[in-house]
Amino acid sequence: MKFGLFGSAQAKRGGPDMDSGQGFREYIEYCIEAEALGYTSTFAVEHHFTGFGQVSATINLLTWLAAKTKTLRLGTAVMVLPWHNPVLLAEQAATLDLLSGGRFDFGIGKGYRHNEFAGFCIPMEEADERFEEALAVILKAWTSEERFSHHGKHWHFENVVVEPPTAQKPHPPIWMAAGSPGSIAKVAQRGYKLLLDQYASTAAVIDRLNLYKSETEKHGRTFDPMDVALCRGFYVAKDAADKARAIENRLSNQRRTQGLAQAPDNSNKSVLLSYADTAEASDDSAMYGSPDEIISKLEVFRKAGFQQVLLNGPAGSRENLRAFARDVMPAFAGAAEGRPVRRPALVNP
Repeated sequence: MKFGLFGSAQAKRGGPDMDSGQGFREYIEYCIEAEALGYTSTFAVEHHFTGFGQVSATINLLTWLAAKTKTLRLGTAVMVLPWHNPVLLAEQAATLDLLSGGRFDFGIGKGYRHNEFAGFCIPMEEADERFEEALAVILKAWTSEERFSHHGKHWHFENVVVEPPTAQKPHPPIWMAAGSPGSIAKVAQRGYKLLLDQYASTAAVIDRLNLYKSETEKHGRTFDPMDVALCRGFYVAKDAADKARAIENRLSNQRRTQGLAQAPDNSNKSVLLSYADTAEASDDSAMYGSPDEIISKLEVFRKAGFQQVLLNGPAGSRENLRAFARDVMPAFAGAAEGRPVRRPALVNP
């Protein structure tokens, strides 16, 4: 199995005594150490208008990280296409891909947070059509060797050529976030890679993997397990009480996200807003606990066919990053090892 990272840097607002950039620099150092520990990728989110400093200029951040790393894959999870000028985004992403030596993974989505659409004054009802138009322009920009024009519903470009060219041909790998059966089927139909979210239950993500596999094969392509990345929260707990506190913190973050995402009239039906916010559901969906507990959960995913997991740790804890690399990753270093070595489970004091 391959393990990467999923998450966000944070820059807090404050007075003259607060260094707002410290969270961003800590995120960079976190990713540099992750590369040294054997993590293979990092996928950064894009969010706006949160009030708690989540990453907004994702491509900028990853470009800086590209200069500090050598092998780490650099992904977006996800760039929300309805908000972006597609030609400018194609140029920025191509620049990152070129400078990183072809290490860029282009994760895209339609968006799901009401507060972000409201802030941009873009109706959520237009998300699908804006997404499709933007994606078509980006793909043409990356693959066209000659100038082209585009006159669509939302964007107009005349006699343009996008520079620089991407390092990866015909373009960087495209990942799409999806949760509903219809959306997953469309990802497979397009031949793109699939991102599965961190809050869905174990049973749900296994069903989604199987659906993507069957849809891929239905369209005459060979299924590659590395075309699916499963996002999971992770925390190597010191004891049972420490694990319980971590789960409660995770629930608080989930509720805060739901508050930003839901429309005032509760009309937002995004899959991401459908999950139960209970300790039991959070324990099922997250990799929290002793090394033995985490290994047991990962073994279920490995047997189901997952080969790539993106991990989102609490507040970028370097201690947690090291503990997972030391105590969990060796059990999944290759297919020949068989079942992982067991460790004592947590016990209540």
